[in-house]
Amino acid sequence: MTPAINIRRRMIFAAALAATMLTVPALADETRPPQPGVISVVGEGSASIAPDMAVVSLTVLREAETARQALDANNEAMAQVLTAMKEEGIAERDLQTGAFSIQPRWFYPPNRNDGQAEEPRITGYTVNNTLTLRIRDLSRLGAILDTSVTLGVNQGGDVAFTNDDQDTVRDAARLDAIAKAKAKATAMTEALGVGLGRISQISENSYATPPMPMARAEMAMMSAKSDSSVPVASGENEYRVSVSITWEIIQ
Repeated sequence: MTPAINIRRRMIFAAALAATMLTVPALADETRPPQPGVISVVGEGSASIAPDMAVVSLTVLREAETARQALDANNEAMAQVLTAMKEEGIAERDLQTGAFSIQPRWFYPPNRNDGQAEEPRITGYTVNNTLTLRIRDLSRLGAILDTSVTLGVNQGGDVAFTNDDQDTVRDAARLDAIAKAKAKATAMTEALGVGLGRISQISENSYATPPMPMARAEMAMMSAKSDSSVPVASGENEYRVSVSITWEIIQ
C-alpha cells in the first residue's frame, strides 16, 4: 500500500468519526422527555400584634468652657438617669450606651473692616451621651420619659415599639402568604384546564411595617400621676411576609 493511499484512508476514517460524534448529541436530545411547564406566583401575608416592648433613646447634652467641666456635668446627670432607670425595674441587659461624643464649640468672627479674617477660636465644649433602653413594661413608658427629662435628659426621646417574640407572628404571616399564593396558582391553573404538580422553587422576604395607632389602641397616661406623665399610644405592629413559589404544571 502506497503512503498516499494510507493517508487518504486515514482522512476518510477521521471524517466519519467526526460526523458520528456530531450526531450523537442530536440523537440524545430527541430522546429526552420534554420538560414540564411551570407557573410562578407571589403571595403576600400579614399579621398584626400589639407591641410588648419599647426601645427608647435618651441623650444628655452638657456644655461648658472646658471639656473636663462639660464631661463632669454630663457624667453626673447620666449617673442619675441610670440609677432612676434601674429603680424603674429596667434590667442591666436592657441598658446600653448608644453614642458618646466630645465636641469643641467654635466661634467664627466676622471679617474686620480691613477685610482680614480673624482666626476661629474654641469657646467651649459639648458632651453628648446617649442611653438606649428597652422598656418591657409599657405601662411605665410615659412615667419613664417624664422622669428622664426631670433628671436632665434634653435630647432624643425617640420611641420605637416592637415585640420581644417576633418569630410567632412572622410564622402566622408566612402561613397567610403561602395560602394566598396557592389559592392564586390554583385559580390560574383551573382557568387554564391544567393542574399543579410538585414545587420546584420557593423563596421568602419578610419585613415589619412601622407601628400605626389603631382605633382600639388606648391613649392613656402611663402612671398614677396622669397630670405629669407623657401620653403614649402604642398601636399595633404589622409584620409582612412575601413568598414566591414555582410549581410544575400537570397537563
